[in-house]
Amino acid sequence: MASKQPEYVYAASGRPTGLHETADRSAIVNAMTVDVEDYFQVAAFACRVARSSWDQFTLRVERNTMRLLDLFARHDVRATFFVLGWIAERCPALVREIASRGHEIACHGYSHELIYRQTRRAFHDETVRAKAFLEDQIQQPVLGYRAASFSIVRRTLWAIETLIELRFAYDSSIVPVRHDRYGIPGCPRWPYRLDTADGGSIIEFPPATTSLLGCCMPVGGGGYFRLYPYWFTRLALTQINLVGERPFMFYLHPWEIDPDQPRMAAGVVSSFRHYTNLRRCEERLCRLLTTFRFAPARDVLETLPIEHAWTADLARVA
Repeated sequence: MASKQPEYVYAASGRPTGLHETADRSAIVNAMTVDVEDYFQVAAFACRVARSSWDQFTLRVERNTMRLLDLFARHDVRATFFVLGWIAERCPALVREIASRGHEIACHGYSHELIYRQTRRAFHDETVRAKAFLEDQIQQPVLGYRAASFSIVRRTLWAIETLIELRFAYDSSIVPVRHDRYGIPGCPRWPYRLDTADGGSIIEFPPATTSLLGCCMPVGGGGYFRLYPYWFTRLALTQINLVGERPFMFYLHPWEIDPDQPRMAAGVVSSFRHYTNLRRCEERLCRLLTTFRFAPARDVLETLPIEHAWTADLARVA
């Protein structure tokens, strides 16, 4: 695929064009995404597991990712896999296997360090390193990026300029919610174009959210998929497709279908977020895959028609 940036644009009504009232709304195709990292690499455990010790852990990410690949194959689903550079360096065959099955390879950084704990130079250098590993392994451009724990926040919007410089076509790191680790409340809930003062541009594709009692709530996957009752997630995502007439982005991690993973010593909140309902996640995912249609994020963005652009200036967002 060429490295041309996809454009996502809106009609004056604020809804994507091309989704006609008479159309079969079940035909809306959503983005399925996977953050390829192992259980010991999550941000919640960073204060207890030094990155220098990662090589001492037995990797479970290969087996768990293969389980996801087989599950997607059974449901005829292709997805975007945001692969951590550290994993790509050690598991190149896994990256090639994902790509060979028709899935999109995207970048999840190298070290899973939160961006607001990095300098600009460190962020630039590790993103270059991760992108290079992935592109060398699949021999094609890597167009998508997602920050560790969605850590592009107001004070790290400078990271957008780096992503544009490195020729990423789209990002999925800005969540329009309030959270203790991430989020920029008030940002658009739907894919939009972010413009920089120097004329750069990138598409932002946020994970799914819903509006409840005037508050924007995340419903796009991860821990929320395990914590919320399944009926609530399905209802929220159905409303996006049927009422909003829009595609949504869903995400999960390979370790979320691995209830037998070793337990890490962590605080009450972190343990609750990480371990709750691990045994139910795979079954819920199967139900989700039979209820909604999915494709890689790149494909969802590229098939949407273009009329009037909805832009967001970094200066105004910040």
